[in-house]
Amino acid sequence: MTDAHPPRKPRIALMGEFSAGKSTLSNLLLGARPLPEKVTATRLAPVWMSYGDTPAYRVLVDGSTEPVSLDRLESIPVAQTHVIRLFMECDILDLCDLIDFPGISDPNMSSEVWERMLPEVDAVIWCTHATQAWRQSEAAVWAMMPDALRDFSILLITRYDKLINDNDRRRVLQRVRLETDGQFAASFPISLVQALQAGDDYDKWDASGAGPFVTHLVDMIDNLTKVAARTDQPLYNIANGTAIPDPVRATIMPRRVQQMHQAPQTGSGDADDPVRASL
Repeated sequence: MTDAHPPRKPRIALMGEFSAGKSTLSNLLLGARPLPEKVTATRLAPVWMSYGDTPAYRVLVDGSTEPVSLDRLESIPVAQTHVIRLFMECDILDLCDLIDFPGISDPNMSSEVWERMLPEVDAVIWCTHATQAWRQSEAAVWAMMPDALRDFSILLITRYDKLINDNDRRRVLQRVRLETDGQFAASFPISLVQALQAGDDYDKWDASGAGPFVTHLVDMIDNLTKVAARTDQPLYNIANGTAIPDPVRATIMPRRVQQMHQAPQTGSGDADDPVRASL
């Protein structure tokens, strides 16, 4: 008998301060720009991306919906918009949903714009700029996140190539990992631009820091898929000290995750897209 309500996909938020690399990370994970070139994602309400070809629409704060034009996204009033929904047919969205948040410290945007989306989130990929990594404003926001969400979240120290020597890189990495100890499942230094430029060169891909990050991300999505099958409530809503519910139905593992665990990577097929090859 087929389950009429299959387990929901994990929902992973892309968060961080203004200009920390969230849009570049989104491009890397999706293998394409989700928004038109002229659209500035930092001036939008949260953008929730799912698999499919449904036309884009926005959800207003009152719960109503209306269609939107991708070319006119920046004209959408942020304060009245709960979330913008976009749909794409790409591999990572076959495994999970991605929610691109605006910068947490944008002086031109109320924090309420992104705070009201937090209850939809299972995990976070947090981007912190290497030259000013893990500012007090970031730590303050992260401190309010529940343990269940932290247990699956990743910290990316972005623009790592902007640190000019090995001593600076080592010092920043040690400091950030010390200050965030126990607050993330893992942390990785990375140059997202170098990862995008790597193409089918897997040595450059790994040298950018993307290789270890994506390997961990695939495993994280695997584990989150199993957990998401246990609760319709995203993990942000599970209070500290409260257990995640026991499973009520069998986990349906996405096919690409199954293949990832059953066969070694060969570097063929999707060699032009290292993320897609990993997924």
